[in-house]
Amino acid sequence: MSQDPWLQNYDATCRLAQEIAENIHERNRQQRTGGNPAKINMTLRASLQKLKQNIAQLREGLLRASSSRRVMQSEADRRQNLIDDLLTREKQLNATFKGDTTEPEPSRSILMAEGEGTSHGVAANPWLVNETEETRGLNFGEIKQQQQRIIEAQDAGLDALAAVISRQKIMGQEIGNELDEQNEIIDDLAHLVDKTDDRIRNETRRVKLVETKSASCGMLVVIVLLLIAIVVIAVWPV
Repeated sequence: MSQDPWLQNYDATCRLAQEIAENIHERNRQQRTGGNPAKINMTLRASLQKLKQNIAQLREGLLRASSSRRVMQSEADRRQNLIDDLLTREKQLNATFKGDTTEPEPSRSILMAEGEGTSHGVAANPWLVNETEETRGLNFGEIKQQQQRIIEAQDAGLDALAAVISRQKIMGQEIGNELDEQNEIIDDLAHLVDKTDDRIRNETRRVKLVETKSASCGMLVVIVLLLIAIVVIAVWPV
């Protein structure tokens, strides 16, 4: 999927502003070391003029897109903020080029902005990064070394976290195995209880059957005795 032409122009303008800041830094270095900055001054004037034209084109493109409703209002507002940032940066670069303000340090800001990522396909604005106290006064090499130490510390922390997670995984597996064994024991007990219940029912039926038979036998004995008594009475002489 191709990027929006307006966003491409914005990225190019940001790179141009960065290039101008780096050239101003080089121009000032040449002035301090006794060099001749005439050639780089000519380049800077042309680049500053190009930066002004690019920003104007961005404003015109945004106006046309907003009028034709090719972009939503929220996106138009966001792009307007990006243009305002570029206008502010252009004024700073012009003032620095003329010697009215101190020299910017774009490369340091870019270095500190590494790893910030992009949003909506637009590179993070390199001029909005504030340098921290920990990096103030450090050169580029020292900043890179500091970042490398931070990355190594983060890697060590991730390794420790991975080890903890691995141990917890093993513990979870052991607990799961133990639960499986407990479930098997419970199943065996349930099966044993079912068998015992069946045996109890069978024995109960047998007892009832025996009781029924015993009652029937008792009645027969009584009847036989009564018959014998009747016969005896009948044949007994008076």
